[in-house]
Amino acid sequence: MTRSLMWWSGLKLSSTVSPSTTGVRLLNFGIEARRTAAPAALLLFVVFLAWVIVFKGPFVLQAPLVEGTYQSIGENLTWLAAALLLYIQGRDGEREWFGRPVAQQAAYLLYGLALVAFGFSHFTYLELTAPLVPKWMQAPVFWAYLTGSAYLLSGVGLLSIVAARAGAALAAINIMLITLLVWGPMVVSGDLTAMHWQETVVSTAIMVSSWVVAASLNDRGWIELSGSRPATGPRPLPSR
Repeated sequence: MTRSLMWWSGLKLSSTVSPSTTGVRLLNFGIEARRTAAPAALLLFVVFLAWVIVFKGPFVLQAPLVEGTYQSIGENLTWLAAALLLYIQGRDGEREWFGRPVAQQAAYLLYGLALVAFGFSHFTYLELTAPLVPKWMQAPVFWAYLTGSAYLLSGVGLLSIVAARAGAALAAINIMLITLLVWGPMVVSGDLTAMHWQETVVSTAIMVSSWVVAASLNDRGWIELSGSRPATGPRPLPSR
């Protein structure tokens, strides 16, 4: 899962920022080595954060009421959250640059906000979402509303603290099904435009990042991180 996150995230960034291609690919390889995994994840987090602030932030100032702006930022927030959690995982048992509870809370909040943005986009851009539903599933408007509602419920679960684990699991399943059922058949058929390829890569990166977030949550969600009990740290992430 760690390898997939860094590889697909790197592909997305390198396909958008040509001068950064070599550097991002080096980060992908850096995450493979245990000794460099944490620094590579942290550097990837910094790269995505800078990307959001410098290249996405201006769109919010120019068009603060356009939902598509927040959907685009939401894509980056999922990678930010996953990279931050991977950094925390890599630094387990070592001295960190910032407190573990604060960093974990920040990651879950970023991810929750991203899910809310994804949910609203399904309702705002229904004319673009519904046609993507496979014809054999029928009732495309229903599925567009259902998946949008799932995103919103997942985001609220993350942001409300109480149902963080359930929200993360629902989001991961929702994103996985969308990736496999919508973009998967297009890849198999080979009938993809450049835009479809980009959306497939983005959807896959979001899917992998969502599982990184879901795997990091313990049985009580992150509510205990703000309580009086000591944090137990993130659940060990699956590795290959």
